[in-house]
Amino acid sequence: MERIWLKSYPAGVPAEIDANAYASLIDVLDESVRLYGQRTAFICMGKGISYTQLDRMSRDFAAYLQGVLGLKKGDRVVLMMPNVLQYPVCLFGVLRAGCVVVNCNPLYTAAELEHQLKDADAQTIVILENFAHVLQDAVARTPVKHILTTQLGDLLGPIKGWAINFAVKHIKKMVPAWTLPGAVSLPAALRKGADVQPAPVPVPLAHGDIAFLQYTGGTTGVSKGAMLTQRNLVANLLQAKAWIKPYLGEGPQIVITALPLYHVFALTANCLTFVALGAANVLITNPRDIAGFVDTLAKYKFTALTGVNTLFNALLDSPKFAQLDFSHLRIALGGGMAVQKSVAVRWQATTRVALIEAYGLTETSPAVSINPLNLAEFNGSIGLPLPSTDIAIRDDAGNDLPLGEAGELCVSGPQVMAGYWRQPEETAKVMMPDGFLRTGDIAMVDAKGFVRIVDRKKDLIVVSGFKVFPNEVEDVLALHPGVREVAVIGVPDGHSGEAVKAFVVKRDAALTAEELISHCRKTLVAYKVPHQIEFRSELPKSNVGKILRRALKDQG
Repeated sequence: MERIWLKSYPAGVPAEIDANAYASLIDVLDESVRLYGQRTAFICMGKGISYTQLDRMSRDFAAYLQGVLGLKKGDRVVLMMPNVLQYPVCLFGVLRAGCVVVNCNPLYTAAELEHQLKDADAQTIVILENFAHVLQDAVARTPVKHILTTQLGDLLGPIKGWAINFAVKHIKKMVPAWTLPGAVSLPAALRKGADVQPAPVPVPLAHGDIAFLQYTGGTTGVSKGAMLTQRNLVANLLQAKAWIKPYLGEGPQIVITALPLYHVFALTANCLTFVALGAANVLITNPRDIAGFVDTLAKYKFTALTGVNTLFNALLDSPKFAQLDFSHLRIALGGGMAVQKSVAVRWQATTRVALIEAYGLTETSPAVSINPLNLAEFNGSIGLPLPSTDIAIRDDAGNDLPLGEAGELCVSGPQVMAGYWRQPEETAKVMMPDGFLRTGDIAMVDAKGFVRIVDRKKDLIVVSGFKVFPNEVEDVLALHPGVREVAVIGVPDGHSGEAVKAFVVKRDAALTAEELISHCRKTLVAYKVPHQIEFRSELPKSNVGKILRRALKDQG
């Protein structure tokens, strides 16, 4: 497709980025340490570490991996932690050692953890001890040889750290009993790494080296490891940086990171991109504690905040949120799932800042497109393809469709993964001969180059031969003031083949199904109106808060 979107680019954003500007992510970090050494890099629970401290601790961890454990270039190291200071220290330490980061959801069951450890063939894991009992149940059936454990307060200073660790373990009882013979504490590992003599030789990293095995969420089948190379991540952070830097301007930035860093959205958008910008990254360890989250926001003059639709919705429902100072906020970026118009309108009315929607997926490191940051208001699109990114809208046979027609969104660019780890058959299903990646999303492009996601290809509902896209119905339902959250799926119907069913979490306890159906009939054609509405106290969500339609289907 011709790059018609370039004419809609904001001033100062280039058509291309130089993916060869850095050989690796470590080169990016080294530059930030040189430029912003004394600035705060990460903050968690009120404790901050500078870029210089991040550099030293990540080097100590790399030395431990190489000099004590004997890990070699390409060995996989699993990180299983929420947003704590230990995460970026270990992340950059693993990369410095030339190893591959395997991010792991701390909420995994033993079976899910076993699958990922075996699939990645990982011999080393760093795990928050709150989840060590899960590893205990799985480790005997995995290749893991080296276990490092960490406590929530390990890097928060001797007094505060001890107090938090004591409270978490003995007062709140948040650490189930566990036994892992031979496990080493992360603080002990850092001390041993600092004493390694002679210091390990830096591992030369190249563009083609795998930096991350980033596992897909598994919402469409068995979880697969996307091989994201150094070049993939360098390119994507440069694409994101090129897009946001002209709007942020000069000077130190503070970004709020509530989404988990082990998820690819926060990993690239918050961790890597804002490290390249020399920003301070405020880590939110438990974003489900909305009241505590809002209290944290009140302490900082934050300039950027990223999240998913459900998170923004929850913040807006918090009584204290509207009382915050938003005068420094420049960017509110939504991704991971569709941003609903009702949430975007409330957000802008409350903060006076537009909620900007972006789009990406694990296989593209993840960013593909972002709306212009100077957007006056929510426009319902996922924005414009990023610099050095090409897209195509194709039919099931792989043929390009004319502008304005809906088809599968396909993406090409330096951020597209190298393939799925040890799964060439699965790779072949999504990688087309010309290098384009099938996203599985139905989209269309308008005359100005803005891309609109119609819906997931696999979520399409067919009612008597007519196509119904769940996103459209969900958007209409979400506009009703009595609706807090909603998800729409197709269910078997003897008359029409499939029928539309909606699952709704109420904001207004008096809301009825009849009222919602009447609301939909004012906007939707008859076959799109839900035939069934089921009220729930909550909806199933992924680790980042994305509502899982498949789980609702599986529940019947």
